[in-house]
Amino acid sequence: MIKTDSAAWLLKPEAIAKHDRGGGAATTPLVTAGLGARTFINGYTEFQGGAQIPFHFHNCEESVMLVEGRAIFDIDGQEFALAPQDVTYIPAGVPHRFRNASATEPMKILWIYGSADATRTLLETGETRPIAAEHRTQS
Repeated sequence: MIKTDSAAWLLKPEAIAKHDRGGGAATTPLVTAGLGARTFINGYTEFQGGAQIPFHFHNCEESVMLVEGRAIFDIDGQEFALAPQDVTYIPAGVPHRFRNASATEPMKILWIYGSADATRTLLETGETRPIAAEHRTQS
């Protein structure tokens, strides 16, 4: 990561530590509050073959773009097949999840939350945690 004189950053994702989220998913935080972001955060989540994340919702808007692989987007009791460069918009409070549609090939999404203080609430347990708690400290 390179910080410029104006406090802008150039990020090299391959040099940023991934955080294992379990179940075959790993997240790479990119723009975060730790870098000075105040109104949004973003990053990548990579899914191994067959991996999925549980149903959850956020306290803010979210947009997700499928970067590589094939995905299933579950929302409102429906399944939507996603191809690379498909983009979702999810309002705050709406339960959803993403699944890797392939049992063997990896899948990668780019996510953007509309708040630096974004949280995730798991439907199954009701547990709410800050998105930032999933990320390792950036230096």
